[in-house]
Amino acid sequence: MSKVCAVTGKKLMFGNNVSHARNRTKRVFLPNLQNASLRSEILGRVIKFKSTPNGLRTIEKFGGIDGFLLNAKNHKLTPEFLKLKKQVFKKVIFEEDSLGVVESVDSDTSDQN
Repeated sequence: MSKVCAVTGKKLMFGNNVSHARNRTKRVFLPNLQNASLRSEILGRVIKFKSTPNGLRTIEKFGGIDGFLLNAKNHKLTPEFLKLKKQVFKKVIFEEDSLGVVESVDSDTSDQN
């Protein structure tokens, strides 16, 4: 698997080890990736992904994986999470249609004299 956070997009960084004598050798800084599995209430299944602790805090801030996906902007999501977001939106829209939820239109805007 790649070494990229699915939520924040944090990835490998490159730099140098610097010795006391100021000799420089190449090195790689790895992100603190953790295997995470969160339950999606809307989809009714467990979603597994790799994330940094900062990414998990971000998800918790939005009230879970469903809230995060519904509020996140598309250009900031990984392709894996974009697919999940589309699935969540389809499920939410389908549930609203089956419940008969109709958005009301303000009468002030439609009645212009």
